[in-house]
Amino acid sequence: MLSIDNKIVSEDILEEHFVCDLNACKGACCVEGDTGAPLDQSELQILEDIYEAVKPYLTADGIAVLEQKKYMWEAEDEKWKTPLIKDGPCAYVNYDNGIAVCGIEKAYLDGKVDFKKPVSCHLYPIRITEYKSFEAVNYERWNICKAACKNGNKLKVPVFRFVKDALLRKYGEEFYNILEAYYAQMRKR
Repeated sequence: MLSIDNKIVSEDILEEHFVCDLNACKGACCVEGDTGAPLDQSELQILEDIYEAVKPYLTADGIAVLEQKKYMWEAEDEKWKTPLIKDGPCAYVNYDNGIAVCGIEKAYLDGKVDFKKPVSCHLYPIRITEYKSFEAVNYERWNICKAACKNGNKLKVPVFRFVKDALLRKYGEEFYNILEAYYAQMRKR
């Protein structure tokens, strides 16, 4: 474990390799699972504000769910989450040639919104668990990502580098640079 400020970082994000292979998994992380994507409190209003701009990038089923609730409270882990379509895909999902993609991200890439997607999605496969005095930054292993692990191993890309932009967004450049320095030390050993 590595401690940076009030964050306890699992060395798995430095040691394990990961690069999404959407042709293999078909974007399963947006479709599988029993809850939606965790949301930061600050993202709730953003989702309200961008909804109309994102709406054309969503499925009819997703729109129907989001017209009822833009996000939902998950009592089990006390987090706001994106709602799901019939306990299945995220309500913000869309499909591009059979691959699940984020409707928010598609709107972002088209310049319709300036919010890429929830930071928890951007960070995946890193998951953050908040405690009273620290945050745990961990690599989440999921069997649907076997192709991403294989691809990451082939390309020799550690998890933290795969999610560099998301880590910079969440924690800033100093945090990321500490990870790079620690990684360089690990490689020398």
